[in-house]
Amino acid sequence: MKASTRIWVSDFIGLGDGRIVAVLLQGNTNRRSLKSCANRQIEHSFNNNFRGDIFKRDGHDKINRGLCANRNWNVADDIMKREINLFEMAGDTDFQPLAEKMRPQNLSDFVGQEKIMRVLGKMIAENRLMSMIFYGAPGTGKTTLAKIIANTTQSNFVKINAALSGIKDLREIVKDADDLKNFYSRRTILFIDEIHRFNKSQQDFLLPYVEDGRLILIGATTENPFFEVNPALLSRVKIIRLEKLTAAEIKKILQRALNGESAEESALEIIAEFADGDARVALNILEQLIFSGGVSVENLREIFGEKTRRYDKGGDNHYDTASAFIKSMRGSDADAAIFYLAKMIDGGEDLNFIARRIVICAAEDVGNADPRALILANAAAQAAQFVGLPEARIILAQAVTYIAGAPKSNAAYLAIDAALADVKKIDAEIPKHLRDTHYKGANFFGNGEGYKYPHDFPEHFVKQQYLPFQKNYYQPTEIGYEAEIKKALQRHWRESAD
Repeated sequence: MKASTRIWVSDFIGLGDGRIVAVLLQGNTNRRSLKSCANRQIEHSFNNNFRGDIFKRDGHDKINRGLCANRNWNVADDIMKREINLFEMAGDTDFQPLAEKMRPQNLSDFVGQEKIMRVLGKMIAENRLMSMIFYGAPGTGKTTLAKIIANTTQSNFVKINAALSGIKDLREIVKDADDLKNFYSRRTILFIDEIHRFNKSQQDFLLPYVEDGRLILIGATTENPFFEVNPALLSRVKIIRLEKLTAAEIKKILQRALNGESAEESALEIIAEFADGDARVALNILEQLIFSGGVSVENLREIFGEKTRRYDKGGDNHYDTASAFIKSMRGSDADAAIFYLAKMIDGGEDLNFIARRIVICAAEDVGNADPRALILANAAAQAAQFVGLPEARIILAQAVTYIAGAPKSNAAYLAIDAALADVKKIDAEIPKHLRDTHYKGANFFGNGEGYKYPHDFPEHFVKQQYLPFQKNYYQPTEIGYEAEIKKALQRHWRESAD
């Protein structure tokens, strides 16, 4: 008898009597789909060639694996065998979304994230994983990487969703992990999707098991883990930031999904831009086009209307328009700023995307020359979200024209960037008289000694050391209200120096 070779279940076929059999895929063959066969023939072929019973599909659609008794295993000739064709799939009634079907199963098929994959790919391939959290926008590959690890690792892999699981589930997972480690010397990898949804107690429960290695934790989150994950857990994991996919990477994924089927190149470029780094969005659009009859710009316009105009190959690029919008406000050209605002609104741009850029411009480019600009910009952002389009255009236009006409200063922006640069290279101790005195034992360390309370002095100001070293970060201009701020600072510090 020939040595058995591992094969994988790649699809399921309904038999018409409530049972579902598994379609087998040998490792060295192309992916195939078996359809339109008689129940008896399928059962006969599988029972003769597959060691074991016909698989039945469970409620969770789990993928089963088996062993083939013959390396040259083939189904009977009367079972039709053909490659998956996306355009023929439109007639099927029971299939996963295209984004799920095209999810890579191994490292060689993974697209994007080149910076992190040089190290992470080696760790996965060599089964030398550490606890980590994948952080990135939707559709950047967090769950896909977890599934690749599940397919590759020799460890036990458990997946849960933080929104649907609790400490009871974690206790059971830890118990099983202990058994596997004690009896079979196997590690357990726990993948927690949306880990930011775990509360503090649930996160704290994981600490001892992550620390002693009983669990290798892999979390996935779209939220900044430094805000949403407990510091104690953060110190025990590695944060891996996944960047948005580029338009070129999205296009590569789309072409792979098409598998040689015809598509208009310009339509693929529009989808790649429109997806904004989200592979799932791009594949969902592609699937919708397939059902509508073909991948073309004409079908795109029928589905999305005029929203596709700003992404056309011959039109202005999405980010070019946003850049021109910001630079026009910074350059005090209200007419140009209004034009680019109109262009983004007409193109279907997200209101939040526009509002965020207005708020940033108010702080970065107007700053203290007119502090009211930031107040107005923030109010406009909230009001636009509250009323929605089309009326939101009026609110945004008011903020844009105000910022364009306001006096400009980037002194605060330059100050914080200079300070951040110093923080990275200077390790300076906080002066003792400025340190916290509110905890027991602070006096023992001399904290707060010699501190002068400014409100006890004339004009509520007294000169004392605040910065551990001499440095002038904020250099106010003499434009707008910032001139008054400059006078106040000079009066306090120069007069006290004299």
